[in-house]
Amino acid sequence: MNTELKENARAKIEKFEKVFAQYPGVKHGDMDECPLTHKFADGVYVREIFIPADTLVVGKIHRHSHPNFLMKGKVAVYTEDGGSQILEAPLSIISPAGTKRVVYAIEDTVWITVHVTEETDLDKIEEVVIAKTYNELTHDDKEELLWHG
Repeated sequence: MNTELKENARAKIEKFEKVFAQYPGVKHGDMDECPLTHKFADGVYVREIFIPADTLVVGKIHRHSHPNFLMKGKVAVYTEDGGSQILEAPLSIISPAGTKRVVYAIEDTVWITVHVTEETDLDKIEEVVIAKTYNELTHDDKEELLWHG
């Protein structure tokens, strides 16, 4: 995808997130309705989220490419790279660096992401794995974006 289309898609995702956040009952961050499970192995952090059917989630910006596994369910997804897609378990994909998703769970869904890190403190993992804005991506992150994008 060319840079202009990618930036346009990112702007759409950010605008959607801002508008969506204004609705009553919208929750931000981790929530009881979408429980998380955290697991660790040597140099690996595995994050599992359960997303109930009829739930909309706007993800965070991931600094690095990483594997994803849709273990159960069916979702409608919008990303800067893939546009709108329907994904159905079982499925494995690689997310490029800089990925941020809008996900609507059509069915109860279990989604797993895997991240390379020696860290086990969740706050520190988030600092390493997540960028708060696209502008926050480091030079190395942007090089990875160019390589994959």
